[in-house]
Amino acid sequence: MDPINSFFQLFGRTTTPPAANVEIYSWQTCPYCIRAKLLLWWKGVNYTDYAIDGDDAARDAMAERANGGRSVPQIFINNNHVGGCDDLYALDSRGGLDPLLAESSAG
Repeated sequence: MDPINSFFQLFGRTTTPPAANVEIYSWQTCPYCIRAKLLLWWKGVNYTDYAIDGDDAARDAMAERANGGRSVPQIFINNNHVGGCDDLYALDSRGGLDPLLAESSAG
């Protein structure tokens, strides 16, 4: 067996991408954004990253979509607003992230 896949299996990282459509608005150097992306990567998520560094129009569009949330990151799963990094990790701690990621964006 491939040693990388063995490592992933040992520590519970999936190598099959979840079905959900995941989007994250972020800044390239934001530590919370990096931390959120790390969790998504660990779960094998292929996500769309909107890097909005210094782009006020993009930040306004994000805030409108995120019910006024202007901090980064702002995370959406299947077009539903999850919140920021702490919200993502709290959702995972409660066991609610994996079921959301398993849902297809069509269903």
